Amino acid sequence: MTQDSEQQPPKIEFPCKDYMVKVVRDTDDQVHEFVLEVMRRHVSDLDETRLKHTPSRNGRFTSMTFYILATGEPQLKALFEELKAHPGVHMVL
Repeated sequence: MTQDSEQQPPKIEFPCKDYMVKVVRDTDDQVHEFVLEVMRRHVSDLDETRLKHTPSRNGRFTSMTFYILATGEPQLKALFEELKAHPGVHMVL
C-alpha cells in the first residue's frame, strides 16, 4: 500500500486551547527575555506557570514549551516570524 501524497494535515480549529509552541534557543538570559517578551505581546493571557524549560545535554541550548490559546493563523504566523528572526532562536515548532 502507498500513502496518499495528496493527504492534507488536519485543520486547526480556532480558537485552539492548549496549542503548544516550542522554542529552541541559546541558553542566554537576553534571549530568554526576548522570547518571553514576544510571547507576552502575541498571547494576551499567557500562562507562564505552565512554561517548561528543558536544557540540552551539553547546556548550550534550552527549549521553552508554552501552551497558549491560539486565536488564528495571523497570530501564529506573526509569533513564529518574530521569534525566528532572532539569531539566538534556532527553532520554533
